[in-house]
Amino acid sequence: MAIAKAERLMNLALCLLGTRRPLSKRELRESVEAYLEAGSDDSFNRMFERDKDDLRELGLVIETVESLDGEIGYLARRDSNRLPPITLDAEEAAALGLAAKVWQQARLAGAASGALQKLRAAGLPEDVDPYEAHSALEPRIPVHEAAFEPLMLACRDRRPVLFDYRKANAVQPEPRHVEPWALECWRGHWYLAGFDRDRGAERVFRLSRITGKVRSRGARFTAPVPDVVTVRETVASWAGETADRSALIRLRAGAGYPLRAKAGRVRELGDGWGELEIPYGHGLDAWLVEFGPDVVVLEPAELRADVVDRLRAVAKG
Repeated sequence: MAIAKAERLMNLALCLLGTRRPLSKRELRESVEAYLEAGSDDSFNRMFERDKDDLRELGLVIETVESLDGEIGYLARRDSNRLPPITLDAEEAAALGLAAKVWQQARLAGAASGALQKLRAAGLPEDVDPYEAHSALEPRIPVHEAAFEPLMLACRDRRPVLFDYRKANAVQPEPRHVEPWALECWRGHWYLAGFDRDRGAERVFRLSRITGKVRSRGARFTAPVPDVVTVRETVASWAGETADRSALIRLRAGAGYPLRAKAGRVRELGDGWGELEIPYGHGLDAWLVEFGPDVVVLEPAELRADVVDRLRAVAKG
């Protein structure tokens, strides 16, 4: 069975690498002998999707192209799947080893381990242990959102996605059609930056507010991908990091440590609450709502009104 699957994957890879135009599923089914033995269309579709994912895990860059008549085709361009000679010194190998140790999820850990094996095959010296140089370090990046992995793959493969997204002040989620650019972690939360097709502009989405499944769309990007995607800077501006004003809030004792870290002045009130002066900028109201009953806005009045409106919207939901 293992030999049969390896042969099937090899034949599929050769078909995708050998074509100059995208091949449809029908054409690939007629070209790969093992697919001809599939008992039904559903069986073939499941087999093909698994094989395509396996080849991508192995490092093959497979493009999904939609023709003018809406038919989906696949190809692997040779120039996208050709690597230059790789030479790494001990420090570079150690850095790669640390990167491989970052991911704790099983599937991502397997991909990181596979990447190191590919580097071995490409010439990484056998006597270099990429894990040994900094064995005292145990880097970790926590990922709890189910949307992370499909979005990571979509960013890698340049595939548009569709998902339902609930804004902080919205009662119900709404569909968003996005061309994903980059994922970045900021203050314990993951964010996606990309081009929102419905709004025709760049947007940043917090992964914890994505509901349901992330669905891929077989089409190309319609907007250029910027050379530098400033996810953190965008989120920081929303959270008031670049603010030139201040707000006065009451915060329950033992809660809201990120707010305490931002505070320019803290006064303990002695009744289980403290009074904090924090930077005030665009998006601060949405952030304060996340702390629920542990935060009371004292001033300015417009911030207090915005927070109250958001809380009422959440209560109605």
